[in-house]
Amino acid sequence: MDPVLALGVAGMIFIVIGWAVSITALPPLRLSVLYFMGSLLLTLYAIMIRDPIFTVLNAAAALLALANILRTLKVRRKD
Repeated sequence: MDPVLALGVAGMIFIVIGWAVSITALPPLRLSVLYFMGSLLLTLYAIMIRDPIFTVLNAAAALLALANILRTLKVRRKD
C-alpha cells in the first residue's frame, strides 16, 4: 500500500474509533445540524477532487450527524 494512502486510512480509522467511543453522548442539535451540513458539503468536495479517503470519511460523518439529529428529535418528542 502506498504510504500516503496508508496514512490517510490510518487517520480515518482513528477518527471513526473516536466516534464509536463517544456515540452514547448526544450532542446539541445545533451542532449536529451544522456538522451534517459541513460534512455533506465536504463529501461533495471530496468527490469532485476524487479523494476516496475524505469522501468516505465525510460521508460517514454526515451519516453520523444525521443519526444524531434523528436521535435528538426522537428524544424531544418523548418529552
